[in-house]
Amino acid sequence: MTVWINGELLPDEDARVSVFDHGLVVGDGVFETIKIAAGVPFAMTRHLQRLRRSALGLGLPEPDLEFIRAGAMAVVADSGAPPLARMRITFTAGKAPLGSERGNSPATSIVAMASQPFPAEAVDVVVVPWPRNERGALSGLKTTSYGENVRALAYAAERGGSEAIFANTIGQLCEGTGTNVFVVQGGRLLTPPLSSGCLAGVTRALVIEWADAAEEDLPLDALASADEAFLSGTTRDVQPIRHVDSKALPAAPGPVTKKAAEIFKLRAAEQVDP
Repeated sequence: MTVWINGELLPDEDARVSVFDHGLVVGDGVFETIKIAAGVPFAMTRHLQRLRRSALGLGLPEPDLEFIRAGAMAVVADSGAPPLARMRITFTAGKAPLGSERGNSPATSIVAMASQPFPAEAVDVVVVPWPRNERGALSGLKTTSYGENVRALAYAAERGGSEAIFANTIGQLCEGTGTNVFVVQGGRLLTPPLSSGCLAGVTRALVIEWADAAEEDLPLDALASADEAFLSGTTRDVQPIRHVDSKALPAAPGPVTKKAAEIFKLRAAEQVDP
């Protein structure tokens, strides 16, 4: 695969950033992951818009979205169009001193891509003991500071799960490490609101729009007691939850989840950049 860095397309073994790049030194950057199906990006405009929101929220300069889009399409064109791939767009503060303060260098823009397997039909999740801080400076931003997610995902894997679920600081259901969460209660499809501290997922927004889901504050135990539940995410679309902390949900998928998945698949095929 080739990698695009600041306007230059390079073989991955030749792609380099400075060891002084602030995104590497302290995680001072933002990113997006875009699904590429048979060489076609899905919802690229929404992802680029969120990249801009995250960058401005972190205090970074405004990214040139059309410059980055052109780089992304150059990487896609050179990819050989695998059946399913993950594109990663990263935007950092650029070179800076070895500390938290930023320097005056231009930002770094990177686009990389790699093929990946199709998602499993269902997933087991584990609730982790650490909360998301819904009032934190990075709340709702997709930053490269992912150490908390790495630790949580490892915790879940040690307990037989492939995704970790967070509550927020007041005990409400929040999100996964790279996913949003939907639950079904009495036939209603619900998901935590953005005020819970969860990321404004692109797939989440489309599920809300296309499958008539409602945003509602939910206690953490609403997940384990749900009639059915699923994760949404860029590389998962709609993925049923089978077990929560080893407890089986009544159905995976249940009828509401099946309908949401069918609607999402149909609408996504009709609109590759909704």
